[in-house]
Amino acid sequence: MLRVPRHAHYDPSVTDAREFHDGREDGLVALESLDLDKATSFSSLLRAMSKTAFSGRSLGEALDVTLAMVRDPDCKVVLTLSGAMTIAKMGKVISKMIDTGMVQAVVSTGALMAHGMSEAVGLTHYRHDPTVSDEELFDKGYNRVYDTLEMEANLNYVEEFSSRMGKTITQVPRRTMEALQRHPWPGNVRELRNVIEHGAILTTGETLRVPLLEDEGPVSAAAPTLADSERELILRALEATRWRIKGSKGAAAALGLHPSTLYSRMKKLGIRQSGESP
Repeated sequence: MLRVPRHAHYDPSVTDAREFHDGREDGLVALESLDLDKATSFSSLLRAMSKTAFSGRSLGEALDVTLAMVRDPDCKVVLTLSGAMTIAKMGKVISKMIDTGMVQAVVSTGALMAHGMSEAVGLTHYRHDPTVSDEELFDKGYNRVYDTLEMEANLNYVEEFSSRMGKTITQVPRRTMEALQRHPWPGNVRELRNVIEHGAILTTGETLRVPLLEDEGPVSAAAPTLADSERELILRALEATRWRIKGSKGAAAALGLHPSTLYSRMKKLGIRQSGESP
């Protein structure tokens, strides 16, 4: 190949030894300019982007790969999640992918699950003001994730209450999550706490249930207090087990509590069997 010195003048008498090809003759795929007037749907926009270049083309090609995986009955899709997907408000997108059968398994970081649990019980993330320093955020109890804030109180709340109840809650069903997010919670943090704590009392496994919202609709301002609900639940369990507390058929097992925890709750709530001295 002829090497032409930099800044050299073009000399038509000197020919290049290469043979220039035509892309069409070589069967190459021609690119097309993105015409937004022809994009009538999100999928048509992505397909048009697959005919452009760089990241736009990759995004468009990802649509074809995704559709091929979803439509193949023999393809089992494992969705791997990392980063701040929940804080970025992608939780419902992930839930939709699961509900529609697009993925068969999910592998997630613990941090993402913790943020998701915080959001699932009705807590909130906030936009970060870039003029506020990380030192000031730390002093105020905020954790900054890129341009978004998570209150440390959010992360502590579910773990704190689960520990206090002697239970480990690791999952929130989609129905429960939607009920918590749908309810207006008009500035009433106490109501939110009462509803979640009432649900934790009723939870017998690791999956949070909130029947006050799931079964009876939004909770009114006159909703029973946590103590009232807990007292009623414990009394029902005691009556059903004839006031037997220990053992596999006792009230503690029915409530998913350790017997010593149940004794402690009964004492605090003043629950005694009829005829029993204080």
